[in-house]
Amino acid sequence: MSNEKRELLFRLLGDLPDWKDTGAETLRIEEKEGYMIETLLLDINGLEKVPAYFVKPKAAKGRCPVIFFQHSHGGQYDRGKSELLEGADYLKAPSFARELTSLGYAVLAIDHWGFGDRRGKTESEIFKEMLLTGRVMWGMMIYDSIRAIDYVQSRPDIQPDRIGTIGMSMGGLMAWWTAALDERIKACVDLCSQVDHHVLIETQNLDRHGFYYYVPALAKHFSASDIQSLIAPRPHLSLVGIHDRLTPVEGVNKIEIELTALYAEKGASDRYRMVRSASGHFETAMMRHEALRFLKKWL
Repeated sequence: MSNEKRELLFRLLGDLPDWKDTGAETLRIEEKEGYMIETLLLDINGLEKVPAYFVKPKAAKGRCPVIFFQHSHGGQYDRGKSELLEGADYLKAPSFARELTSLGYAVLAIDHWGFGDRRGKTESEIFKEMLLTGRVMWGMMIYDSIRAIDYVQSRPDIQPDRIGTIGMSMGGLMAWWTAALDERIKACVDLCSQVDHHVLIETQNLDRHGFYYYVPALAKHFSASDIQSLIAPRPHLSLVGIHDRLTPVEGVNKIEIELTALYAEKGASDRYRMVRSASGHFETAMMRHEALRFLKKWL
């Protein structure tokens, strides 16, 4: 049944590029305090090269577990993958590059369509052009994420069976969608991204989210918890703010109830957690603590 659900979900994501071998060009290697940064151009979709950062601990010996860091939106189209290195005003310090490499993880981040070094067309123009030509923007973003995992698994310095993902807001949505569609993700952490699209309709909150996230006919076939059920029984932590207007509480509660029951049914109750913070749409110190603790336990 899970494979059938994934196949349907992929079909809803529009016309995707052919699945060909990946390639990468290294543009620069820099040394920072405690970690190395590789600036890359990935050949993963056959349409345009995808800029990426790969960071790893300077003292790493042998293969590292790797975290796929998914950048947020925030209306900051110039940021993209640089959020990994520089953070954002709604993320805690230190940056995830410094934090995760200090724990022994390597980290990959890419620029998604319209962000960072891929900006030039507006989000709405990309969305409309793709819609006219049979593609779905969110589907193309998911495709790049899955193909980026293909790339990172080919590296000799990572442990291909120890891949996790983390992201905030749009990045959190990307994290749980990618984990749902790709079983190579062994642990998923999402921050401020538990959005139920049916509840958005009911509460008139659709305009709180950008064009990028809207998938034709998705609500006819899947709820948010239906999609996330494809992650079970793999470890999954969701961190939410109880005052976050982008994730209406009715949807958060619905998702938690349904996923808690599912993980219990699979005998994996300890692998799913929904942790609430008395906050809005930003990362708190408690969220960072819980995220790192979860990753250290399961990855």
